Amino acid sequence: MQSFGKKLRECRDAKKLSQSALAKLLSTNHSIIGKYERDEVKPTIDVVKKLAEALDTNVGYLLGETENSNILKDSSMLKRLNDIASFSKKEQEHILFALDAMITKIKLGSI
Repeated sequence: MQSFGKKLRECRDAKKLSQSALAKLLSTNHSIIGKYERDEVKPTIDVVKKLAEALDTNVGYLLGETENSNILKDSSMLKRLNDIASFSKKEQEHILFALDAMITKIKLGSI
């Protein structure tokens, strides 16, 4: 598994941003970005959120919780998942059953 610093650098490079340019987006100094990338300093969770937003990724990816840098970036999908989470367990089961059936049909090319 890649370290936070390596993932940060990978995302920064993918966006074609220099350390200085990223630092400017975060209103900080470029030297702190270098320290993050070398894993010399760990940022606060608030800084990680800002980094994820600036780099068009998510906190989970930067922290190594997921290998997918795009997961749940779509705010409308996230809203739907939050709505589902607020329903009763029985309602969640019904929704997820229907959703799983639709996903399977799409994967099989039946729709």
